[in-house]
Amino acid sequence: MDNRLIVALDVGNALAGLQLAERIGDAVSFYKIGLGMLTGGGLALAQELKDEHNKKIFLDMKLFDIGATVEAAVRGLVQFDLDLLTVHGDPHVVRAAKEGASGSKTKILGVTVLTSLDRADLDAAMIQPGDIHELTVERAARAFDAGADGVIASPQEAAAIRALPEAAGRLIVTPGVRPTGADMGDQKRVETPADAIAAGADHIVVGRPVWQAADPRGAAQAILAQLP
Repeated sequence: MDNRLIVALDVGNALAGLQLAERIGDAVSFYKIGLGMLTGGGLALAQELKDEHNKKIFLDMKLFDIGATVEAAVRGLVQFDLDLLTVHGDPHVVRAAKEGASGSKTKILGVTVLTSLDRADLDAAMIQPGDIHELTVERAARAFDAGADGVIASPQEAAAIRALPEAAGRLIVTPGVRPTGADMGDQKRVETPADAIAAGADHIVVGRPVWQAADPRGAAQAILAQLP
């Protein structure tokens, strides 16, 4: 199966997530479980999809804390045999997460700048001035230098990140992907699935255009058919 498409199970609870995955069936091999489902049985769902349905799991926790806490959290999470796990891309966080993941197969991805943010949002958060594209690429480089196995970034930055010497052999995973004609929702920096892959992304993450569709399996297949 083509695992370049990761479907985000951004639904209310584990039961709804499992039902959605069963409707999609063998069309998709990779699923993202995010923070919103953590209290709705997200870890149990991750384990069931992994063990009973042979799916790959991307746990999107975006961890951020002091190093010791991040290391401990990651050490606990990798017991679930995750494929991908996100932390904030700050170097001290990435280094701690890599220490916590040592000895496991879980790959640590550093979040650069959320795809729902633009320069005005960064200003409101008192993030240093500068072009958001350049800041994203610089955060990616620093995450790689700290040992990240990959980064999360907008598809609009994927090509520039892929061109970094530090990006050799590392993953680029892009949310903010919308099929042509799809509602942007809360995303601000988006591209189509084909454009994201062509720009250098290894995986694209798509949520609402799949799980809100009348036919989620058909929606996923249509996205996969667009990939180069």
